[in-house]
Amino acid sequence: MTEPSLPARAYLLACDTRRDRLPGRERVALLVRAAALTDLVLRGRVADDGGRPAVTGAGGTGHLVLDDLLAELTADPHRKWRAWVRRGARATLYSLEAQLDAAGTIELRTSRVLGVFPRRRPVVRDVATAAALHDRVTAALRTDSPVPRDIAALTSLAAAAELGTVFSRAERRRHRARLAQLEDAAGVAVPALRKVLRELQAARAAAIAASSGGGG
Repeated sequence: MTEPSLPARAYLLACDTRRDRLPGRERVALLVRAAALTDLVLRGRVADDGGRPAVTGAGGTGHLVLDDLLAELTADPHRKWRAWVRRGARATLYSLEAQLDAAGTIELRTSRVLGVFPRRRPVVRDVATAAALHDRVTAALRTDSPVPRDIAALTSLAAAAELGTVFSRAERRRHRARLAQLEDAAGVAVPALRKVLRELQAARAAAIAASSGGGG
């Protein structure tokens, strides 16, 4: 059986299995994209080349999301990591959800808010597996012992994305030194994800401030 990809596991961490929902879809889309980049790094298929991801080797990975991203990176090798976290994030999320639904990992339920706006709600079929993954990530944060590199990466990604389904703000603050240690093992896409999210938060705050000022 093929091991689930890093973006698939990051997605499961982001799911609220108690309420059958995915909080913060825009944030999760960026998380999934960064996780796909990180997965390719861990597989030795992508390396950092002066602040840009460079494809190494040939052949597929067996995971459609990863192979699609490899094709994108090969076709356009000049973008920096942060640009690749942003670029195509929503499409990557939709593709991953469709694959997880087809594989029976989730049941993707769609509805419309106010009868107009589409809403997608994932129901995780194997809640115990998702819970075990959650436990591995939280345990990695709370110990000083070495952990597998993929778990270090998942922990770093979840923290960078500020996933409330995994860590509280207080936990992230309390274990800041451990997170820095894990991030060193995860690779370049994790700090890129953090920077993208901070840029989005700043832009959103500026827009709100401008709107408030305009109404005065």
